[in-house]
Amino acid sequence: MPGILLGDAFPNFEAETTIGRIKFHEFLGNSWGILFSHPRDFTPVCTTELARAAKLHDEFKKRDVKMIALSIDSVEDHRKWSEDIVSFNQDKACCPMPFPIIADDKRELSVLLGMLDPDERDKDGMPLTARCVFVVGPDKRLKLSILYPATTGRNFDEILRVVDSLQLTATKKVATPVDWKPGQEVMVIPSLSDEEANKLFPAGFTLKEVPSGKKYIRYTKP
Repeated sequence: MPGILLGDAFPNFEAETTIGRIKFHEFLGNSWGILFSHPRDFTPVCTTELARAAKLHDEFKKRDVKMIALSIDSVEDHRKWSEDIVSFNQDKACCPMPFPIIADDKRELSVLLGMLDPDERDKDGMPLTARCVFVVGPDKRLKLSILYPATTGRNFDEILRVVDSLQLTATKKVATPVDWKPGQEVMVIPSLSDEEANKLFPAGFTLKEVPSGKKYIRYTKP
């Protein structure tokens, strides 16, 4: 099955969406982007996910991230489903979704990006899309991908945290450790010597001593 790997140029596909026909690169402009797929409209887990994504839309917008969802139903179904999603958030049903949904009813984009789940099928025996997340940088290259089965809902707070890490490490020679959150210490990347690290990080760094005696765990302020 075709797919896309980290660092690959993300396809500049054209698609029908709830805001009309788009070209993906033009939709993104110079922003970061998140494309996340869903198995089907009017399904319970997908509704909770899109409702949470809508709640977090302003947080993604602050980070200059454009969001776009995908499901294998029609634009008409997406628009009707959007009313349920907005209502789930206990908002007025008349309010629009803050991001578009792609209609991939022919599964062409799902095949192109390797998003089909072979174990989850519809009533006609056709495979459904898995719960994919693609984060695309301003250079239109894939920065991160996460793949969940249809039975497991995603954590959009974690996706937001990952975006913070990606944006920080895109501009600084650091890495983010386990459970890192914005404002916490980061790690000096192994390829930097101590001398180089001291030049790059005026506040210096702290070294974590380990039994091996190797000096590779170095923390600094972001």
